[in-house]
Amino acid sequence: MIFTDTHTHLYDEQFRDDACAAVERAVRAGVTRMVFPDIDSTSRQAMNDLAGKYPGNIYTCLGLHPTSVGPGWEEELEKIESLAGPGICAIGETGMDCYWSREFVREQEAAFERQVRLSCRLGLPVIIHAREATELILNVLERCKALSPRGVFHAFTGSRETFARIMKLGDWYVGIGGVVTFRNASIAETVKDIPLDRIVLETDSPYLTPVPHRGERNESSYIPLIAGKVALQKGTSIEEVAMATTRNAERLFNF
Repeated sequence: MIFTDTHTHLYDEQFRDDACAAVERAVRAGVTRMVFPDIDSTSRQAMNDLAGKYPGNIYTCLGLHPTSVGPGWEEELEKIESLAGPGICAIGETGMDCYWSREFVREQEAAFERQVRLSCRLGLPVIIHAREATELILNVLERCKALSPRGVFHAFTGSRETFARIMKLGDWYVGIGGVVTFRNASIAETVKDIPLDRIVLETDSPYLTPVPHRGERNESSYIPLIAGKVALQKGTSIEEVAMATTRNAERLFNF
């Protein structure tokens, strides 16, 4: 079985001592392609350095994370716009996060919309981080609807109704990660009603570790655990989930 982890931060400081080993464990587990979302200029070099060691396995993005939006955010975006071009597979991760702080919420909204429009100009998908900001994000996508935006809602835990609204605003997939394995997680029920051709798998490592490793550092080699839970919930085989979600990732990121 071949899998794709569409959202992983193996370049994070938590992998400082064993990042290469983590990549190699993933490949041995069948996770042969990993998408590295960008955060901001402070971590971009580490991301690119690790990706450069594994061409064909790691694909990088370019973006400004909503929690990195603050003083100087416009300069950060100008840098992203100057770097955008061949060699990146998506814009992101971007979006809005009102969980940690609402201090720069208007700036987050402006930065997000600018990155959505950039992705449309470049013909690239956008990776959306949405935390306690669903309505604000959907408002931005409504404004950009005529541009035919496409991409993925990372770490999707929304309702069936939210999924239906998203589908009306462009060509969207949802990233299903370790939360689907948590006891009483609502997404475990919701995923039953999400078509398999709209699902991609992700870990968001080192965060959101799936059961039975919850509480430990997450890594891309755990993707089969997430696939197994999705298969169980949808009443299909893990082989079918692997094949479908990898095909979806290929279509989304143009691997």
